[in-house]
Amino acid sequence: MERGQESDRDDGPAGGRGACAVRIGFHGRLEDRPEIRAGFIGCGSHAFRNIYPTFQFAPVRLAATCDLDGERARAFAERFGAESSYTDYHEMLEKEDLDAVFVVTGYDADGRPLYPAIASECLRAGVHVWIEKPPAASCEEISKLQSLSRETGKTVMVGFKKMFFPANEKARELMHLEDFGGATLVSVQYPQGIPAAGELRRYVQGGPAEGGMVGFLDHLCHPVSLIVFLLGMPATLFYQRSEAGSGAAVFTFDTGEVAVLSLTAGQSPSGGMERTLIVGRGRHIVVENNIRVSYHRNPPVGYGDNPDFFRGTPEETTAVWEPEFSLGQLYNKGLFLLGYYGEVREFAESILEGRLPAKGTLEQAWQVTRVFEAFAGGPGQVIPLT
Repeated sequence: MERGQESDRDDGPAGGRGACAVRIGFHGRLEDRPEIRAGFIGCGSHAFRNIYPTFQFAPVRLAATCDLDGERARAFAERFGAESSYTDYHEMLEKEDLDAVFVVTGYDADGRPLYPAIASECLRAGVHVWIEKPPAASCEEISKLQSLSRETGKTVMVGFKKMFFPANEKARELMHLEDFGGATLVSVQYPQGIPAAGELRRYVQGGPAEGGMVGFLDHLCHPVSLIVFLLGMPATLFYQRSEAGSGAAVFTFDTGEVAVLSLTAGQSPSGGMERTLIVGRGRHIVVENNIRVSYHRNPPVGYGDNPDFFRGTPEETTAVWEPEFSLGQLYNKGLFLLGYYGEVREFAESILEGRLPAKGTLEQAWQVTRVFEAFAGGPGQVIPLT
């Protein structure tokens, strides 16, 4: 099995019990639905705002919380309905009867994610694991998790939220329409800088994080996971970096497409920070600010002989999807717009259905981490990725 590849087993991971429980549905009605029983390691700000709240909608029953701060763990347990709280996740894994564990932690003293070690211990304890990004600092760590996942029959899923943004899911759906003709170019704009090559090399070789290294590892996951979601694993990387740290990267693919990543450190957050362009053949798709999706076709306007541009049927021109923010809908809430609900639902449902997650896999984690490592090769040269 090559690096970065998942197991080829087709029976999926060992499923959870899927016991039915009375839950409150989207319309406020009581429903009998299967759910997983989960523990949670980490009681911080991000988890409080974005992950714990998804459990009211996704098929997850929170059984226990864990944090080094016992008072905080108890407060989270009380707020989100868990029965127990812990300060040692080993004790939680030993005492609780869990199907899965969610892990939202941080970095060690050298600026390396804590997820590989914690996820490994959870797998050995016989539970599925959902971890936040970045999953690791090296492909080697991901490969070890893949091996352990195959050995234990339990899944590790990574919170690559860009893969679950409804706007990005819609864009991917549109790019596979027959009339789009197949993607030829993807351009992604993301507000992040590139560290100096020396800092990158020292970190990839095992040294401590310097300067903005942690931020680069943490945030590069977003645009690169989106590129992987849209086009798959790139074959090569070439990039240039400005003195201020902003820069541009070009990726090529064995299937012929090209992707451009503009890392726009220094831009204003006003007006939206991200933009994605997908070019087809006589068509293109634009995602603005992660919420507005436009599918642009070629209207029959000709050249030089039409006194107005407003021609063509709706099927021949541009279609736009954009949520309204007047009604109290699910689709205009951050938990849904930013993919958090989608991530957690997919993780829980994959366990209940005894299958591998469709997205946020360890294979994709390896691919994203490989791109991160490759930046250490330095600007101005073509760097092989596969």
